[in-house]
Amino acid sequence: MPLLRLQKYLSQAGIASRRKAEGLILKGKITLNGKVVSELGVKVDPDTDRICLQGKKIEREEKKYYYLLYKPRGVIVSKRDPQGRKTVYDLIPHLHPSVNAVGRLDYDSEGLILLTNDGALSHRFMHPSSQIKKLYHVWVNQELEEEVCEEMEKGIVLDEGLTAPAQIRALKGEKNEIWYSIEIHEGKKRQVRKMFAWAGLKVLRLIRVKVGPFDLKDLNKRRYRTLSAEEMMEFRLE
Repeated sequence: MPLLRLQKYLSQAGIASRRKAEGLILKGKITLNGKVVSELGVKVDPDTDRICLQGKKIEREEKKYYYLLYKPRGVIVSKRDPQGRKTVYDLIPHLHPSVNAVGRLDYDSEGLILLTNDGALSHRFMHPSSQIKKLYHVWVNQELEEEVCEEMEKGIVLDEGLTAPAQIRALKGEKNEIWYSIEIHEGKKRQVRKMFAWAGLKVLRLIRVKVGPFDLKDLNKRRYRTLSAEEMMEFRLE
């Protein structure tokens, strides 16, 4: 294996982002084969060198993969489908078999999906205590009444129970289209559609535009991009 800069090795090992790893080195918290390293630019051999953080040996983790994908309508979030429908795993070429989608987005909806083999990060995204915010843009067939909108924001009772507070805002649509943004931090199945159905509205189109710190940005339909370990580390340290 080729030599790596020490800060890059620390980043790949999941210790810190490259920038924060440089800080650890400059503070003298890293040792290389028993000697304190306090200057940048040192290179290491991951296969033979012993690298420690405050006396504890650092072990390299399995390579992690992170993808942001724009899921189009008519695609399912599943590795296999008995009906033979296209899945999100068909949209990323040569996808490592350990990679899984984080969360779900129904067949008729579109927008942002995170895929990774990082189990800890997946758990954080999915666990209710993390309260990861998700932002959707929703095209509906008629306007929300103000009082109904206020009720939805405070929380309404669905079959799955009381929804947590949400934020709903009117958006400008084209050709008399009626759009709203809704931000929630729950993951109840088809929750956004059910909330608007509760209000007597029909959802004509639903797009998830943001999950936590990640958004669609320049992703077009059926497009994806990789996330760097540094981007993911910054999220972990928030």
